[in-house]
Amino acid sequence: MRRRSPDAARAAAENGRGSTARGFRANIASQNRSTEREDDLRDARLIKLGLFLRPCGHHIAAWRHPQGAPDAGENPRHFVRIAQTAERGLFDMLFSADSPTAYTAQMRGLNRSHYVAWIEPFTLLSMLAAVTRNIGLVCTASTSFEQPYAIARRFASLDIVSEGRAGWNVVTTGNPIAAENFGGEPHLPKAERYRKAREFLDVVLGLWNSWDTDAFVRDRESGLFFDWAKMRELNHHGAHYQVRGPLNTPRTPQGRPVIVQAGASDEGRELAAETAEVVFTAHETMAGAQAFYADVKGRMARFGRTPDELKIMPGLFVVVAPSESEAHAKFQALQDLIHPEIGVALLERKMGVDLSGCDVDGPLPKIPANAVLSSRVDQMVEAAQRERLTIRQLYQRFAASRGHFAVVGTPTQVADQMERWFKEGAADGFNFMAPVFPGGLDDFVSLVIPQLQQRGLYRTAYEGATLRDNLGLKKV
Repeated sequence: MRRRSPDAARAAAENGRGSTARGFRANIASQNRSTEREDDLRDARLIKLGLFLRPCGHHIAAWRHPQGAPDAGENPRHFVRIAQTAERGLFDMLFSADSPTAYTAQMRGLNRSHYVAWIEPFTLLSMLAAVTRNIGLVCTASTSFEQPYAIARRFASLDIVSEGRAGWNVVTTGNPIAAENFGGEPHLPKAERYRKAREFLDVVLGLWNSWDTDAFVRDRESGLFFDWAKMRELNHHGAHYQVRGPLNTPRTPQGRPVIVQAGASDEGRELAAETAEVVFTAHETMAGAQAFYADVKGRMARFGRTPDELKIMPGLFVVVAPSESEAHAKFQALQDLIHPEIGVALLERKMGVDLSGCDVDGPLPKIPANAVLSSRVDQMVEAAQRERLTIRQLYQRFAASRGHFAVVGTPTQVADQMERWFKEGAADGFNFMAPVFPGGLDDFVSLVIPQLQQRGLYRTAYEGATLRDNLGLKKV
């Protein structure tokens, strides 16, 4: 397939996106903005948006909602609709998290969870590459249970077949149960997992540099297929991996896929400052997000990087409606669907403790430090202690937003909060978490996106043909 130029991409966005996209542009035109003004907006700092894919939605009770899709885990057409709606809303990327185990909750309550079996994300994104044209395609692959060569080849191939839209979410896997699916070796402590991840990433980046862009001359007359001088063997010999190379996949349209991370610990922040191009993070308060933003970007200079080379995108859970009362009613309808058994089980899995003997309407017991689980446990415990939350109140809050920034309100109220975080050093954009699919995404695209565009905070057409183009990242 022939890759389109940025001008062609914008023309496609203007001529083929359907009535919703035309409505977005009409909103801009109605304010008498000139073509020159639109060019200025494209050059300005704009909010970036990822869409966090979950089978039925981000709310833990989404599968029980009347507008939900209980069969989402085996329904590819469901994801096609979601991807095309997100692209109509001009999202930068689809982001698919993953875990290599069905045991994403404690055994108690597991049979009430919808996130136990669904389409493997890399396969899913490969399918979605064929039914979308501009939106980025990012999914998780674990450095704990994969091999660098396989990951390098897989994501390079996705970048090629999507014409430059792939990204890799680098994780070390915090769930110790997952280790039991890969030979039964004990789950490594966090510090060791990150040392292994750093070497893993070095190998992958090296393999992606196996070929120069013009290495393949393909000269029929001379019989020369590639130039030896433009091919590199890696010959990596490290503590964890021995990899010769080169990669048997050509250099990709972006030079290499975009590197995405989600670590919040000190080890995760250090790795992000050195290597990441997008960071997804979780913060319930703007103050916490600002501290994280300043800390991670402040570390980058030590690695010869500038802050613009990294986009920090906190999770954003939104329930939106034309009126505030309607939005709160929609949110409460979801909250009422949370079964106590799965609510408590969710906390148990995240905190690594047994809460089965506790009164759900009583306080959280003392939670010991855990060297394996993520630092988000600290945020949950701190919130419970600070606000004197009961176990029920904590699981209701966490089940709704999973520790992320949550806004329930009108389109203006949602846009106000997004603008504030964006302008006051808390975020370069957001990883949007629809409470339920497809309705939660439909609401956001139709109600919030126009608000952001009217304020000059969000694109009115895709800027380029690749994920790097649209994120404002350089080709490598």
